[in-house]
Amino acid sequence: MVLNEGITQLLVQWGSGDESALEKLTPFVYDELRRLAQHYLQRERSDHTLQATALVHEAFVKLLEMPHIDWRSRSHFVGLAANLMRRILVDHARTHDAAKRGGGNHNLPISRAERVRFQPDLDLVALDESLCRLTENYPRKAQVVELRFFGGLSNEEIADVLSFEGKKTSLRTVERDWEFARAWLYQQLNENR
Repeated sequence: MVLNEGITQLLVQWGSGDESALEKLTPFVYDELRRLAQHYLQRERSDHTLQATALVHEAFVKLLEMPHIDWRSRSHFVGLAANLMRRILVDHARTHDAAKRGGGNHNLPISRAERVRFQPDLDLVALDESLCRLTENYPRKAQVVELRFFGGLSNEEIADVLSFEGKKTSLRTVERDWEFARAWLYQQLNENR
């Protein structure tokens, strides 16, 4: 397995247009996408119609279709992949809900977010809508939620990703952002019940 530094270098080369780097990266990309898909689908209902393999393939195709990206690290890649998978799953949930004529959704208080990965009744559409509102008002806090909740990154990894996007972000800042965002989303999800 290629070390994180090697992965970052390959990501940078791929982002610069080196297609041979993609060939070397493909096993890593698939492993990361598979890990994220498993992380996501653990939270889905047992009768979910989107399979992990289909989610991985759709995310991989979307990555390939993106214009060249200035990759900074493995965590940056995981954050972007998590965002892609979130969009795929939300779109799938919207389609599924439309087919059911809007039935069957349950809101889940964000205060249970630590245990949410084991909850099959999470309303991804409601969470996504609330997360979009959080992004409008508090973009960094929303990014912390996305990276932690959807990407499965640790607070340390989140601080690393956010530090690349501006000034240095401390671990304590990430922890405060997570606490604030959980409370804010809890209030939003409960108001929309």
